[in-house]
Amino acid sequence: MSRTRISSRCYNSCMVDKLTHLDETGRIKMVDVGEKPDSERFAVAKGEVLMNADTFLAVKNGQLRKGDVLTVAQIAGIMAAKHTADLIPLCHPLQIDQVDVDIDLDQDLPGVKITATVRVEGKTGVEMEALTAVTVAALTVYDMAKALEKTMKIQNIRLVEKHGGLSGDIINE
Repeated sequence: MSRTRISSRCYNSCMVDKLTHLDETGRIKMVDVGEKPDSERFAVAKGEVLMNADTFLAVKNGQLRKGDVLTVAQIAGIMAAKHTADLIPLCHPLQIDQVDVDIDLDQDLPGVKITATVRVEGKTGVEMEALTAVTVAALTVYDMAKALEKTMKIQNIRLVEKHGGLSGDIINE
């Protein structure tokens, strides 16, 4: 099968008018938000970790040697949101006002549902912080329970809603 290769320089040059992380020549840049006014920003992301029934019961009953899976995953998610700019190269470091990570057991999956809510008064949104919080919380659940099951599935990580900023409100579910 033949594949066509597109150089990143050509591709980037063609996308200049569409992507904010490219300058007029197609080179990568960090968006300048210096002139933007501060405003209330809010984002919610969700995701799930699916596991077998035995692993679910062990998590539910606190029977894992590594400790309280849900509390550790919640703390990991909060910490991850605060460090998003260290993980994702073009994200702005933000002085986050609030991060809330909820992790709920769901026997119907079976597994856990993770919801992260992030708020800031700032020049740029917190979608990436909410998505990072969910992702790292899910990875932490996996890490803490992997001794029992290596077939867990992290899935359906998505932005549920965001409010504030020039692009306006987005509600995906």
